[in-house]
Formats: sequence, C-alpha cells, structure tokens
Amino acid sequence: MFEFLNSLPRLPISSDASILLSALLVSLTVGAIVLIRNRRALASSGAEGGDLGVIFENPSAIMPHVIELRDRVIKALVAIGVGMAASLLLADQVLSMLAQPIGGMENLQVIRVTEPVSVWFKVSLTVGIILASPVVLAQLWMFIATGLKPSEQKVVYLLFPFALLLFLSGVAFAYFVMLPVAVPFLTSFLSFRAHPTLEDYVSFVTSVLLWIGISFEMPLVVFALAKLKIVNARMLATNWRIAIVLIAVLSAVVTPTPDPINMGIVALPLSILYLLSIVLALFA
Repeated sequence: MFEFLNSLPRLPISSDASILLSALLVSLTVGAIVLIRNRRALASSGAEGGDLGVIFENPSAIMPHVIELRDRVIKALVAIGVGMAASLLLADQVLSMLAQPIGGMENLQVIRVTEPVSVWFKVSLTVGIILASPVVLAQLWMFIATGLKPSEQKVVYLLFPFALLLFLSGVAFAYFVMLPVAVPFLTSFLSFRAHPTLEDYVSFVTSVLLWIGISFEMPLVVFALAKLKIVNARMLATNWRIAIVLIAVLSAVVTPTPDPINMGIVALPLSILYLLSIVLALFA
C-alpha cells in the first residue's frame, strides 16, 4: 500500500508551500461550514429580508442589529487572533517562499538591527489576516444576509467561491509567472546587480501579489455592474478597443517594471478575463 502511494505523482511544490496550503484549506473549510450553517439557519427561519424603513420609524428596532453586529465582530476578531497565532509559526515558511523569485534569502540584506523582527511580525500579521479572512468574510456575510431577499442571497452564495478562486488565481499568476520575470529584470537592470533590503523586497512582492489578485476580480465587478444595469454585454463587446486601452493602462500601473514584456504578461490574462466578463454580463 505504501509503495503504491509513493509511486503516485506528486505536485511540484515545496514543503513550505504545502504547509501554507494546508493551513489555508483548513481556514476555507471552517469558513464554508459557517456559511452552510448560516444558509440553513436563514432557510429554516423563513426570513424574507429586512426593511430599513422600519428602523427609521422605530429607532429601538436597530438595537438587535447592533447586538448582532457586536457578536459578529467579536467572532471575527477571535478568528484573526487564532490566525495570527498560527501564522507566528508559519512566518519563516512565508519568507522563504517570498524570497524564491530573487533566488533565496541569501540574496537579501538587512541594514537595520530591528528589521528582521519588524518584517517577521509584519508577515505574521498579514498571513494571520489572510488565514482568518474566510471566517471574517463569512461573519460579515451572515450579518448582511439577514437584510437581503432569498434570491439575492443565492446570487452572493454562488459568487463567493468564484471571487475567492479569481483572487487566488491572480496571486498564483503573479508568483509563478510574473515575479520570476520581473524580479531578475529589476535587480540586473543596466548591468547593475541590486541587493535589496529584506523589508523593501517583502513590501514590493506582497504589494504586487495583492494588486494582481485584485485585478483578477474584474469579471465579478463587471457582473455586478451588469446586474445594476450600468453596463451590458453589447456595450462591452462594442467598446472592446477602449477596454484594451484601459487594460494596458492598468497593466502599466500594476506592473513593477517599465518594459513592455511584463506589461504584456499581465495584459494577456486581463484581456481573457474581459472576454469572460462579456459572457457573465449576458447571464446578468
């Protein structure tokens, strides 16, 4: 049995990445369980959505909502605290992964005595918030869902996993495709070999991962605009030239390098996502 398991193909990821993926999967599982339980609770209660007019006519009716908001915030803060406690043990793995595009931690330098400690805590806080984000978003959604109609709740339940998938796809694209090209270009520009500091490099890499991940949410943003009757599929298809120009501008802003190669690396998937946005607008 063990020989059969050892013969199976393995994913080309490091042990550090495996640990982080396992922690993220646990967090996503907890968030999914919270959302499923909340959906069943809403369905069993038969709630049809709140009415803001009742709150303005009777200010005392807002107190139950304030109490519920307090409970949701406390649960979200507890989730963040647990995520930060777990991330203190994963900070070394995260730093090791972030340093891969530049060739490892040995290619980074430290010029301040407190820099390693400050970067370690900054990375731990960031990872803790990321690990707790599924639970935090679930608590936020549970508070908002009570004021929505069942049809509106169903749309959000369907879009939530797609939003997460698109963001993670953007982060993976930036880490595996964009940064391995951009970082060597920047550190060897004009025949100069740059040796960035640990704090500057971590801030640079995390900002690129964040903004690329956010830019990949474009299809869902277009879907929401289509639901609000602001745009439609015909408008998006007709003005594709303007969209290409806007995508090029966005790629230039997000891309950390001035060369057109890296801009093209970012613009190509965004253009594909724009076509997907047109399809989603048809459904909207």
